[in-house]
Amino acid sequence: MPNTISVTRDGAIATVQLNRPEVLNALNAQLLTELGDALRELDEDATCRCIVLTGNDKAFAAGADIKESFVGVTPVSMLQQDLTAKWEVIRRIRTPIIAAVSGFALGGGCELAMTCDIIVASETAKFGQPEINLGIIPGAGGTQRLTRAVGKWVANEIILTGRFISAQEAKDIGLVVHVYPAASWLDDAKSLARAIAEKAPVAARLATEAVDIAWNSPLDAGLEFERKAFYLLFATEDKNEGVDAFVHKRKPTFRGK
Repeated sequence: MPNTISVTRDGAIATVQLNRPEVLNALNAQLLTELGDALRELDEDATCRCIVLTGNDKAFAAGADIKESFVGVTPVSMLQQDLTAKWEVIRRIRTPIIAAVSGFALGGGCELAMTCDIIVASETAKFGQPEINLGIIPGAGGTQRLTRAVGKWVANEIILTGRFISAQEAKDIGLVVHVYPAASWLDDAKSLARAIAEKAPVAARLATEAVDIAWNSPLDAGLEFERKAFYLLFATEDKNEGVDAFVHKRKPTFRGK
């Protein structure tokens, strides 16, 4: 098993837990590599229909590993190391991913959560992009994804002040979908994952891809993809199963075909 993450399965859902508690799950090259490898393996497993990405009570991820990533580096060494390329592996996972955040999700931790399809949080969660305090800016999508999620003016205020925002504020501005009690946050996130895992998996993958295109492309491009994906799903067994179950007032059993 990897050293910096752990993976557990519960039927159709998988829980991937960042496991560097001694440094509040700070993100380093090893963790990002092992995380990408684990997510790709789950993505290729047809029995896995939803993934919960999480940390522990104290931290989802408190940011980049400063000593490893930023001390003594140069523009050339940053280019050669190319840590940000590892984020593309995570972004391209097709299986729906829920970021379940408790404690700190700061800097790279906040950016990691924003690569997922849904963000939910414990009431203890704290989000932020405090890179400005180090004399730099977010470098793994923070300026882009946060702006798309909350708007230009709110994103500027959060990034330029470096302040932390609470779980409730994150929900109020549209970054977080649900805020769960501290006593049950992970169980609640897994319940959401189970609800998603019950749906038609091919449709779920195409739906998340369509939403990503809506986020990143002009309206016409998104509508074109949505139309083609919609038509494509009429070739699946799951579409027939879903329609038949609706007509006969029963619960559908989707097989991912």
